[in-house]
Amino acid sequence: MEKIKSFEELAKTGESCTQHLEAKLKGFEGKRAIVLCGGTGCLSSHSTEIMEEFKRQLKEKGLENEITVNQVGCFGFCSQGPFVKIYPEDTLYRMVKIEDVATIIEQDIIGKKVVEDLLYVDPATGEKVARQDDITFYKKQCRIALRSCGQINPENIEEAIGSGAFKGLARALKMTREEVMQEVLDSGLRGRGGAGFPTGRKWSFAMNGDGEKYIVCNGDEGDPGAFMDRSILEGNPLGVIEGMMIAGYCIGAQNGYFYVRAEYPVAIRRIKIAIQQAEEIGMIGDHILGTDFSFRVHLRLGAGAFVCGEETALLNSIQGKRGMPRPRPPFPAIEGLWGKPTVVNNVETLACVPYILREGAAEFAKRGTEKSKGTKVFALGGKINNVGLVEVPMGTTLRELIYDIGEGIPGGKKFKALQTGGPSGGCLTEKDLDVEIDFDNLVARGSMMGSGGAIVMDEDNCMVDVAKFYMEFICDESCGKCSPCRIGTKRMLEILTKITKGQGTMEDLAALKELGATIKAGSHCALGKTAANPVLSSMAAFEDEYIAHVVDKKCPAGVCSDLLQYKINPDICKKCGFCASQCPVGAISGVPGKEAFKIDTTKCIKCGTCMASCKFGAISKE
Repeated sequence: MEKIKSFEELAKTGESCTQHLEAKLKGFEGKRAIVLCGGTGCLSSHSTEIMEEFKRQLKEKGLENEITVNQVGCFGFCSQGPFVKIYPEDTLYRMVKIEDVATIIEQDIIGKKVVEDLLYVDPATGEKVARQDDITFYKKQCRIALRSCGQINPENIEEAIGSGAFKGLARALKMTREEVMQEVLDSGLRGRGGAGFPTGRKWSFAMNGDGEKYIVCNGDEGDPGAFMDRSILEGNPLGVIEGMMIAGYCIGAQNGYFYVRAEYPVAIRRIKIAIQQAEEIGMIGDHILGTDFSFRVHLRLGAGAFVCGEETALLNSIQGKRGMPRPRPPFPAIEGLWGKPTVVNNVETLACVPYILREGAAEFAKRGTEKSKGTKVFALGGKINNVGLVEVPMGTTLRELIYDIGEGIPGGKKFKALQTGGPSGGCLTEKDLDVEIDFDNLVARGSMMGSGGAIVMDEDNCMVDVAKFYMEFICDESCGKCSPCRIGTKRMLEILTKITKGQGTMEDLAALKELGATIKAGSHCALGKTAANPVLSSMAAFEDEYIAHVVDKKCPAGVCSDLLQYKINPDICKKCGFCASQCPVGAISGVPGKEAFKIDTTKCIKCGTCMASCKFGAISKE
C-alpha cells in the first residue's frame, strides 16, 4: 500500500478498501470466505492449526483460489470457541476441531449444505442456530469499543481502513483542538478503566498545559478473570491507536505510549504490526495527511504488577522506575511522564474515541443512562452458561446480563452474587438484579464498574472463601509503600483464614470492619483504598454466612474444608468397601458385605475422594 499524504488520498483508499472488504464478506467474484477467531481463547484451542489445515486441504483439492481463509479478532462467545464463520452465508460453526475441517469443506464449501452438528444449539428451544445475529448471546449487545473485532484481520491495515479506520482522525484534523474537546465532552464518555472520570475533562487539564505532552494507553489489565482490553488490542489495535492520535491532537501531544503487560503476547505482536503498517503508509509519523500534526507511537511492556494499573505507578514503570504510586496532586494531566502533562486513558476508553469523532457525539450519547453514556464491555465469567466478552449499552440490567446474554447458571443452580470491579469492587446480590448498569448505580450498592470484570457465583460458592481469595490477591500485589495497605490487608487475610478454619470469633468480624475502614481511609493509592471492598461488601450482603462460620463452625456452601465432615449414610451404604480402598489415609473402616462403613473424623483429611468414588450417593458432606 502506498503512502497516504492527504485527506483525499485517505478517502479514496478507504473507499477502495471498504469495497474490497464488503465484497469479500458478501462473495467476491463468486468466491467464498472462511474466517476463524484469532482471540487468545480460540488460539489456545488450536484455531491457528485449524486455519492451516483449511489452507492445506483447500490447496490439496485445488480450491485455494476460490476460497479465502482469514483469521480475525475475538468473536466474544468464548465458551463456544473455536469459531469458524463462512461468508457470504454468514454461517457460524462453534467448537470446531481439526478433524471437522474435512467435513466443513466437503459438506459446506463443496456441497453447500450446512454442517448441522457444528451449529450452536439454543438451550431454551433446542433449535440449532446458523447465523451469529440469531444467537441469544449477541442479540442485546451493541459493539462500539469492540467494533470490527471478529470481522477484520487485525494484522491487515487494509481491512482496518476498509472498516472505517482513520475516518475519525481525519474529521478531527479538520476541526480545531477545542472543537474536538467539545465533541468528546458532549458524548458523555467517561473513563472505562474503573473510576469513570469524564474523558473530555481529563483531556482539558493537559490541553491547557505548556511544552511537551504525552498520551498513555493503560493496557495493564490485572483483574482476575478480566480480558476486555486484551481482546480489543488483539482484535482491532489500530482502533486504539487512532484513539490515541485523536487525543494527542486534542491536547497537543506528539508521542503516545502503550503500556501492556508482557503476559499478552498476541496483543503485543499485533500492536507492533499495526504501528509498523501505519508508519509505512504515513498515518503515523510527521505531517499526517499533509497537516502540521505529527505523532509517534511507542510500546512498553509491564511485568505483571497489579499496582501498575494505577496511573502514577504505571508512569513510574514507563520511566524505568519501580512501579509504585506517588502522591496526587499533582495529577498526571498536569505533571506526568518526565514531569510533563500526560493523559492516561485505558484501552476501552481510547477504542470509543474514533467512533465518537466518526459518527458524532450525539450518536454515542443516545445509548446509556443520563450520567453514563455509551456502552460497556464486560468479561462475563464464573458460574454462567455463556462465558465470554460482551458489550452492552449502559443501563442494561444485571438480570439481562446474567439471564438473557449469559443464559443463567449451569445445572439450574441458584444465583448468589456477582463480583464486579475485581479485587477493587464488591459483590451484588439477587436484590440488585434489576439495577441498571452504570458507574453511579454500582457504587451506590457497594460495588463498582471497574474495568469490566463480572464474575458470577452460585449457591455452591462460599462468600467468606471468595473474600479470602481476593484478599490473598491484594496482599500479593500490594507494593508495600504505605503501612495501611501493606500491614492492614495482611491482618485481614489472617482473620479470614482463621474464620475459614473454624477458629474465628465475633470479635474478629468487628475487627475486619474496623480494619477495612482504616485501610480505606489511610491508604495511599486506589489499590489500597478499595482493597477491603470485597470483604466489606460480602459481609454486608452475607452476614449470616460469616456468622455461621464463626458461631456454628459450619460452611453453608460446603467449601471450607476445615469446617466439613464427611459422613456415610448406613441406610444407603452397599457395604462394598470401595470408598475405603480409595481413602488415602485409611480413615474409613468396615467389613465388606457385613456392615455399613464409617469415617473416622479424627483421621479424615477431607479430600473428598470417598464421596467422589461412591457410585451410590451414600456419602455426604456437612
